[in-house]
Amino acid sequence: MKVKKVITAAHSRFAAQLFGIASIIATLIAPLLMIWIAASIFVYASIAHHPNPLTVQYNRFAGYRFYGAAGAMMIIGQPIYMLFDNWHGLVAVWAIMVAIVVPWGLWAIYKASRENWQDITIEVETNE
Repeated sequence: MKVKKVITAAHSRFAAQLFGIASIIATLIAPLLMIWIAASIFVYASIAHHPNPLTVQYNRFAGYRFYGAAGAMMIIGQPIYMLFDNWHGLVAVWAIMVAIVVPWGLWAIYKASRENWQDITIEVETNE
């Protein structure tokens, strides 16, 4: 039996902003960064299958920003760290990550809030 379910515009907007919000928080609070790298995979995957294509698009680009910055820091982070040869190198790598994720993430969150979101209706299969 199929049942119609309404996904509100507010839910779609929040889902579009969620990955960006969590990435910004995790990037600004350095100890959360490693936890977020692991948890973000589940958040990203769950939003990637959202029925609203605009929500999926915002999620995709937020993933590109975060995973791209994290991956780049895996490659160029070691030379930057060695350049300073102490904890200043760690701060420099973290600052580069902040400079990439935070401004673009805030812009995407703002941009998503300005979109014209619509309620959507989907049909869900039930086991009744």
